[in-house]
Amino acid sequence: MKQLGPNKKTAHLAGLLYFLVVLTGIFSLLYVPSRLIVSNDPVSTIGNIQSFELLFRSGILAGLLCYIFFLLLPLVLYKLFESINKNFALVMVVLAIVSVPISFVNMIHKFDVLALLNGAEHLAAFTPEQIQSQVMLSLKSYSYGNLVAQAFWGLWLFPFGYLVFKSGFLPKFLGLFLMIGSCGYFLDFAGRVAFSNYGDLWVSDYITIPASIGEIGTCLWLLIMGIRLKKD
Repeated sequence: MKQLGPNKKTAHLAGLLYFLVVLTGIFSLLYVPSRLIVSNDPVSTIGNIQSFELLFRSGILAGLLCYIFFLLLPLVLYKLFESINKNFALVMVVLAIVSVPISFVNMIHKFDVLALLNGAEHLAAFTPEQIQSQVMLSLKSYSYGNLVAQAFWGLWLFPFGYLVFKSGFLPKFLGLFLMIGSCGYFLDFAGRVAFSNYGDLWVSDYITIPASIGEIGTCLWLLIMGIRLKKD
């Protein structure tokens, strides 16, 4: 019996899930913090969150949806690439899925912020300054939790990129960007852990760009173009 290979329907489904991951991820991880979080300014940050609480809550919801989509994405990609190299496809799935429970648990820190700012009776004993400190600590803990998850957000891209490169039905240059991006992502993670001033270095602004190009490019290619089917 002839083994069924990857098909366009699976490719488009993977592209759709990837697009949803990118969309919700950009909103929750980039847009919302850029509108609400003011570095080293707890008064402005708390004022923004209280004034735009719906936006803050929307960021939480988008983040949770992002992780659900990201849980499903590698499973669909596995179906797409298992005929290329089953072992690499399995490693890709494991490295991606490991980050999901970390990300879900990490979101508790944002719920802590809401609890601190909603004026519950048990907070009456705390001064406004103490509450501000706790809010900023929760936000910082959330940032550190994302940093831990980032290690796996980077690692899974290497087997994924290898599979894209070897597939024959997706452009090889996307696979190269994904593999280079995987190394960049992990180096960015290591740099932020090892050096307190890493964010001030010029390299921190550019080292994850290849990953962004590879991921967004692959996402759009799968969503719009699908895959090139080989003729029998």
